[in-house]
Amino acid sequence: MAKEVEPEDGVIRLRIHEVTQLFNSLDPDPFIERDLDDDAVEYIRSWVREIPHTRPLKLLVEITSPKLELDHQALVEGAVHNYFGHLAELSRNDFRQLMKRGRSSLIIGLTVLVVTVMLSRWLSTYEDWAFSRILQETVLIGGWVAMWRPMEIFLYDWWPLRRQRKDYERLRDMAVEVKLPTATA
Repeated sequence: MAKEVEPEDGVIRLRIHEVTQLFNSLDPDPFIERDLDDDAVEYIRSWVREIPHTRPLKLLVEITSPKLELDHQALVEGAVHNYFGHLAELSRNDFRQLMKRGRSSLIIGLTVLVVTVMLSRWLSTYEDWAFSRILQETVLIGGWVAMWRPMEIFLYDWWPLRRQRKDYERLRDMAVEVKLPTATA
């Protein structure tokens, strides 16, 4: 499978011998529902980030030895759009799950923080005890540590999932063109 890309014009080129090379050989489903080949998907995904978001994407698949009985354009276009549409949906679900986990973590973290602040205040009433101040600070630190995960989710973890979903949506919506060799008379 020879591959080329021209990031400046948004065209990703794949040259394959026959259309079956585009699909995962272990997937028994009909073509339109089949998974795409992992190497082809990884190649396409790697180039989507190289092409500016202002440029429309286009996948140009050149098939050197097509099977005459197939409608290659419909087959490849449908498979590519379905596959990346499915990945976009999975990515959207992953994002929802992360936000759900973030909300749960936030409730737990805030509860722990409130309890530890109250416990620290209670420990402050025992100033005559030798380790009172150390315990107060330790309990407060534990409360703030409980907030670590929700803060991590809401500040950092969602960005990669959002980017991945946007990339898949761009790939789902990209134009697909199949180029077959011209017949010589």
